[in-house]
Amino acid sequence: MMNNKRTVAFHTLGCKLNFSETSTLSRMLETEGFEKKSFDDSADVYVINTCSVTDSADKECRQIIRRIQRNAPESLVVVTGCYAQLKPKEIAAIPGVDLVLGAAEKFNIVKHIAAWSQGDSTKICSCDTEDIEGFNASFSAHDRTRTFLKVQDGCDYNCSYCTIPMARGKSRSDSINNVIKNAEELAAKGVKEIVLTGVNLGDFGKGNDGVHTLSSIQQREENFYELIQALDEVEGIERYRISSIEPNLLTNDIIAFVAKSKKFMPHFHIPLQSGSNHILKLMRRRYMRELYADRVAYIKQLIPHCSIGVDVIVGFPGETDECFEDTFNFLHSLDISYLHVFTYSERANTLALDFKPIVPKNIRHERNKILRNLSYMKSQYFTEQHQNQTRKVLFETSDKNGMMEGYTDNYIRITTPYRQEWVNEIIDWKI
Repeated sequence: MMNNKRTVAFHTLGCKLNFSETSTLSRMLETEGFEKKSFDDSADVYVINTCSVTDSADKECRQIIRRIQRNAPESLVVVTGCYAQLKPKEIAAIPGVDLVLGAAEKFNIVKHIAAWSQGDSTKICSCDTEDIEGFNASFSAHDRTRTFLKVQDGCDYNCSYCTIPMARGKSRSDSINNVIKNAEELAAKGVKEIVLTGVNLGDFGKGNDGVHTLSSIQQREENFYELIQALDEVEGIERYRISSIEPNLLTNDIIAFVAKSKKFMPHFHIPLQSGSNHILKLMRRRYMRELYADRVAYIKQLIPHCSIGVDVIVGFPGETDECFEDTFNFLHSLDISYLHVFTYSERANTLALDFKPIVPKNIRHERNKILRNLSYMKSQYFTEQHQNQTRKVLFETSDKNGMMEGYTDNYIRITTPYRQEWVNEIIDWKI
């Protein structure tokens, strides 16, 4: 099967981590002779890398599988990712699915496709969360301008609403040496910007093989602060971004380093989830809102022009009108740049399923809209603060309307008519 020229198409749902992993799966299959196709084209094999953070992600996965079944019923359909790890039997029951690969088998995709034969029943290759071991480095390299580099996976936290530890296993990391090698490889490909990604990025160093030998007896783990210091020295990479980092793991040392670094961009994305301490306790988060406010204040003290993004969940069980008002007022008071707003959805096998009172879905959606409006106002205000400033923009892509876009160092999106000579170039731009 593997000796014939076959075609494969990919569809990715969810986070930047998934996109980096899909890109790596694609390179693995292309190395075996597969030709990559657009997902809208006809292909011999379709690979769906799934997310399961929300009900809508599960629903979208099922819709995509049904669409393939209608348009290409003879094709091999492979489903992997978090949804595949959490609910393999549910996915296997969907007509048209041939292979379900859990977290431990995702990067054995070549072997599983080679072993599959026409007429087989749906095959599930999954495992218990405790058996998910080892770290598989991944990066997206389809675009020379900006790539997502996975340096950490899994999570040891047990937030009461989250299925990620069940889907990806315990926290584990690459070694600093391996991350540096990947960054150097990307630099050789012409990549200008690397976005560091992970499930719990600030936990970098846990479960890796890259320990420092302090003596013949004593050893210690590497950490995220050491990683960014090492990456700052890699020649050829001009910009780094930290995709998302927990507030309790975002140390003053990290903030101070980014403040003086020429390569790490003045841009942090820091999950908050709620501005109510009562809800944060129910969520089993590892900080209170006072710590979060301190982090934002320290960033702005050292880097006044820094962009700060915030994740927040609305409609969590027990979120009264007063709790939501606390969240709104807290966010309104913070010097932040934008919000990513998520509507709480019930997930199987999470502690929050038993929490009361349940917030009606129409109230959840209403609160989501209110915070999205706040995000728009925050974003507008942040951009207006930088009007008439000249900042460096890395231009990335063009669209069908003859336009191209890029981001300033502090993550303001710039759109301008397409110019070929500006692609993958850093341009001084007056906002």
